[in-house]
Amino acid sequence: MPIIEITSLSHPGVEIFSSLTEAQLRRCVDDERGIFIAESPKVINVALDAGYEPLALLCEARHITGDAADIIARTGDIPVYTGSREILASLTGYALTRGVLCAMRRPQNSTVAEVCRSARRIVVIDSVVDTTNIGAIFRSAAALGIDAVLLTRTSCDPLNRRAVRVSMGSVFLVPWTWIDEPIESLRALGFRTAAMALTDNSVSIDDEQLCSEPRLAIIMGTEGDGLADNVIASADYVVRIPMHHSVDSLNVAAAAAVAFWQLRARD
Repeated sequence: MPIIEITSLSHPGVEIFSSLTEAQLRRCVDDERGIFIAESPKVINVALDAGYEPLALLCEARHITGDAADIIARTGDIPVYTGSREILASLTGYALTRGVLCAMRRPQNSTVAEVCRSARRIVVIDSVVDTTNIGAIFRSAAALGIDAVLLTRTSCDPLNRRAVRVSMGSVFLVPWTWIDEPIESLRALGFRTAAMALTDNSVSIDDEQLCSEPRLAIIMGTEGDGLADNVIASADYVVRIPMHHSVDSLNVAAAAAVAFWQLRARD
């Protein structure tokens, strides 16, 4: 375990924590296997438990024998960069991480068929770009029995630093991948599709037939405009959450939590 004392954030090797953008981190190795940053001991340990590969740590010196001690013990000979609180405090959001950052290797992308092979309930995230919403959706998915997550390429990367933090590491617990085919292609894998949208022909989320589907893909749309008309038209169900007090809709993350609970697979 090499301990490397740094005196500035320009020290070689520290750029992955201090200056590379999310896009640059994704391309650090190649187009498929870049790097992402996990923050806080709890989240880092969740990632390690899930088999993610650590590359480097950054922490205050006091955390080497404190909050980061068990992580250092688990990660072998990766470099551990350390510096004064004043230097590290210049990293955006660093004070919120309990003083430990870990650069980790991105996993290879799985196919849609692989992540959905044994799934009964999946969610398709279509064009959701807010990192907070992505993290919150993953946290609800992990907690409420969603077996896999598919994302369109127009959605935010789940391994975005803030999305990982908001999810509290749940992005490491639920299998996920990108979907490049039209969403209706999921029928070939045995799924019926349920588009969460307000339309004249939508059914209530507690519809008996909907809830009894053996394999269901729940489609969540973008924060502002919702799902595109062609996505809604191609779905097997269009589903609404009943509202009161003239409220027309919920935030996508809140709507996802309601949908995941109500439409969970029943034994």
